[in-house]
Amino acid sequence: MILFPDQSWAAVVAHIQQAKHIWLTTHRSPDADGIGSQLAMYAILTGMGKRVTMFNRDPAPRICAYLPNADKIQLGEFPPESDMDTVIALDAGSMGRLGFTPDCYTNKTLINIDHHASNPGYGQINIVNAAYCATGAMIYDLAQHLQQTLSKAAAEALYAALLTDTASFHLDRVDAKVFRMAADLVDAGVSASSAAEAIYDTQPVARISLLAAALQTLTLTNEQRVAWLHVDHQHLKTTGGDVEDTEGFIDVVRSIDCVEVVIFVRPESDLRWKVSFRGKHGCDVGKIALALKGGGHTYSAGCAVNGTLQEVYAKIQKVVDASFAS
Repeated sequence: MILFPDQSWAAVVAHIQQAKHIWLTTHRSPDADGIGSQLAMYAILTGMGKRVTMFNRDPAPRICAYLPNADKIQLGEFPPESDMDTVIALDAGSMGRLGFTPDCYTNKTLINIDHHASNPGYGQINIVNAAYCATGAMIYDLAQHLQQTLSKAAAEALYAALLTDTASFHLDRVDAKVFRMAADLVDAGVSASSAAEAIYDTQPVARISLLAAALQTLTLTNEQRVAWLHVDHQHLKTTGGDVEDTEGFIDVVRSIDCVEVVIFVRPESDLRWKVSFRGKHGCDVGKIALALKGGGHTYSAGCAVNGTLQEVYAKIQKVVDASFAS
């Protein structure tokens, strides 16, 4: 079953067939969709006899450590081999999100595969389609266009991408085809219970302490339609947690019945903050993120903002107010 038969993959298939050495990469601070898509592509391409290198700027999240071949992902600022002729960028909404300098792509064909609507199409070949629920779902379709049967390793990687990027099948892009895809992955050898345990039930104590600290910062504005919470450097120091432990905090607050927009702020550096948005009830947080030079989807988006925490809150509040006024 192909999820989106109208999506053409011809250019990607043709290039992969003639490629000699393929570099697979994903965005900085990668999530399970980026890593899952990368590992699935690795399994598919090596199964075709292709020479493949996985090389990222930042390490995979701990929840992906159980996936086959995760230990083969290399890290660094510059790719280790000079003879790569093709780069496949997965789940990265912009070239800058990959974290490499432009010269790293010299003399290479850059293939951009992504499901973020804000993606500008930075590759020589671009497959950008926001109708897909995850980039992993795009790889599921690509595998079929490559006439490749999914191995258990590829299926496990795609299931991790699917499970996490749909927030456990909560989001609006989940339809019957998505569940059929999940069933196909289970048929290919995925244990849904084992995947859920690895992703959701192996959290360190520090993460729970950090969540408790973050919830202490919870505030509601705009007639209780907007919820805010944050983690700062002191919270990280006190609890012993790290920024990776904050994954999923925003979804806890999204469950509040009156809330339409959730904003979570956490540090990237001393005066730079990563901001995540979640929306529901028709609130397009992608537009809010775009106004702050970020991007994403209708109900899930993000950006980075410079300043003190108070300054960052003020900048975001101004954009949120304008969004509700329009």
